[in-house]
Amino acid sequence: MSEMTNVEATSRAEHEGPSGAPATSRWAPLPILMAGTFMIVLDFFVVNVAFPSMQTSLHASASAIEWVIAGYGLTFASMLIISGRLGDHLGRRRLFTMGLSLFVLSSIACACAGDPTFLIVARLVQGGAAAMISPNVLSIMGVVFTGADRVRSVSIYGITLGMAAASGQLVGGLVITWNVAGLGWRGIFLINVPVGLAALLLARRFIPESRAERASPLDLVGMILVTVALAAVVLPLIEGPQLSWPRWTWFSLVLAFPILAVFYIYERGLVQRGGAALVDPALFRQRSFAAGLATQLSLWCSMASFFLVLSLYLQHGRGLDPLRSGSVFTILAGVFLVASLRAPALTMRFGRSLIAVGGLTLAAGFAVLLAVVHEIGTGGSVWALAPGLALVGAGQGLTITPLTTTVLSHAEPERAGAVSGVLATTQQIGNALGVAITGAIFFGTVRAGYGKAFGSSLVELVCLLAAMVVVSRFLPARRSVQLVTPKPAMATNGKGQR
Repeated sequence: MSEMTNVEATSRAEHEGPSGAPATSRWAPLPILMAGTFMIVLDFFVVNVAFPSMQTSLHASASAIEWVIAGYGLTFASMLIISGRLGDHLGRRRLFTMGLSLFVLSSIACACAGDPTFLIVARLVQGGAAAMISPNVLSIMGVVFTGADRVRSVSIYGITLGMAAASGQLVGGLVITWNVAGLGWRGIFLINVPVGLAALLLARRFIPESRAERASPLDLVGMILVTVALAAVVLPLIEGPQLSWPRWTWFSLVLAFPILAVFYIYERGLVQRGGAALVDPALFRQRSFAAGLATQLSLWCSMASFFLVLSLYLQHGRGLDPLRSGSVFTILAGVFLVASLRAPALTMRFGRSLIAVGGLTLAAGFAVLLAVVHEIGTGGSVWALAPGLALVGAGQGLTITPLTTTVLSHAEPERAGAVSGVLATTQQIGNALGVAITGAIFFGTVRAGYGKAFGSSLVELVCLLAAMVVVSRFLPARRSVQLVTPKPAMATNGKGQR
């Protein structure tokens, strides 16, 4: 979410649509915004079940497959905050629709890929398009919804994020199995086209344009430094195992630290000069923010990486087709839905303790899966994985939305937009880093068998979640949690006039 000024929306913006026509319902924008949100999150996870088909069709290496996921997360993360600032300058609906257009075009490009390099480049563009959509969805929600409606819309947003992640594998399995027009794995990208076009057609009619009255300047230098630092970490982690860790991989990993130091020094200097930094270093001095950021990073490092290695284990290790592999994920998705629906009320009652319980449940799920895989390897009934998957779904449902709500509830109102923007960026960084790190462990041990590789990955994930639980205890201990969101920014008509 981009930073927003504390200027109330005008009564005209509250009652009129973007072209001056009466709005049919105050809730009309939400399905359009959630369609865009669901689509960009789904596309991060839907590719998991398509990897075997992609590898065969494109003659892709293991590192190329990792880049298909991590590259999307890399450009998503590095452009997220700057895209929110652009929305403040140019109009949030405009950036949202530009992002949708680019996402549709890049999805078509992914479907037309004839080699791994073309697919990876298209995915990088797709991640940048997703970054244009995501922060402006939250900013538009901050303008359109107020009071209890805003809290409700944010809860729906959180559930949408989780369901898109949890259902991605099943959707991918269905699309590949149906094989409409002989498209195979390419169909998983083309399903974005009708959804994106429908959202584009409806957006101008039902979503009001808005922009910040005094938009923050763009910190392009900060964005470049963050992108280079992330690439310096992700590149060697993905390529290293395939290349037997040449010297340049270690040099790149070491180089990331001075780049991050330069980024911190530059951002601090920019703030001291009165500029608008991509990330205000002062935020890291707040315990709630620092602990929340570390917890968020640990949580999301386990998300995409787990779905990746589970899919590889099910399809390569156990020989399941995409549909059967995707159906296994429905266990996780169903429990996730139930847990996430209960999570908002439980967060209000238990605060940070719920996050610790969710993290322990998630770690327990990984541990149960580890025990089962150690016992049966790649044989036995696949449904022996069900108890562990149910615990993983429950843990994710009890952690994702409560974590964001808890951190935002303790943020200063004038900084809530900045905090939510950094949290969202950290989510994507976690996805990219998680795929790189867990992928390195998985592919580094896969010669011993897919059961062994999956088990080794689960050991790392259990340790990661245990660390997350410890860090979550540094979140503020207040039991009563109320969501703090930025006040509505300046709402304008389609011409940018008040």
